[in-house]
Amino acid sequence: MTSSSAESARVRLVAGDAELTVRPDNGCRIESLRIAGTELLRQGERYGSFPMVPWCGRVANGRFLNGATRHQLPLNAPPHAIHGTGRDTAWHTARADKAEAAFTYDLAEPWPYPGRVTQTFELTEDALTLRLGIETYGDSFPAQAGWHPWFNRVLSEDGPVRIDFTAAWQEERGDDHLPTGRRIDPRPGPWDDCFGMPDGVDVTLTWPGRLELKVTSRAEWVVVYDEQAEAVCVEPQSGPPNGLNTHPRLVTPIEPLEIESTWAWRRL
Repeated sequence: MTSSSAESARVRLVAGDAELTVRPDNGCRIESLRIAGTELLRQGERYGSFPMVPWCGRVANGRFLNGATRHQLPLNAPPHAIHGTGRDTAWHTARADKAEAAFTYDLAEPWPYPGRVTQTFELTEDALTLRLGIETYGDSFPAQAGWHPWFNRVLSEDGPVRIDFTAAWQEERGDDHLPTGRRIDPRPGPWDDCFGMPDGVDVTLTWPGRLELKVTSRAEWVVVYDEQAEAVCVEPQSGPPNGLNTHPRLVTPIEPLEIESTWAWRRL
């Protein structure tokens, strides 16, 4: 894609001094979130913040069951499949106003079931609300949805971001990076781990002297990743890694899967 066509594919939302840029042609990821001119997200084609759909994190060996039917997904993080297909798909812009936008894409191979995914963004001067929905066109199927933001670790010379949260449990992580099935007491970082918050996700990111941002969701699962020097990730999601197998949530003709998250900020 040329720079001019990439530019035309961008959707920009503005509310006060908050600016959001979405790339529907690049997995409907948030390319940029700027508050008073300061970029909050790590830049790059694979960064920003992307939707994880129709599954989150790793699926063990790329295999999952729907009833007695076994399915094999491509192993894009060998020996596992990771983060869904939505981030590698061009989405359709259904609606785009000054501060709100909606996007869709139809599930297709390598995902074995037909359906539609909708993602919406609503920007205000002090918050961004994100929503994902999955509906089926036919058979019921297990699915997951969530977001994978890459927040810049450092915004200024005042120092790196601090991550604060209180979880009810941590999913013990095996050597294969999958939950073992045991719930353990939360451990100090660094993390590449899934945590349980039965009252809803509530994580605070604080950049000293600059900004406080709270990531909240009614979902009870969040993955926190802070092992990279440039960025940290706080990922609300509808189920744990490998959840297609261990914690299946069925999308049915009468019950879609829906998840919402809010990023709310205040200046320090």
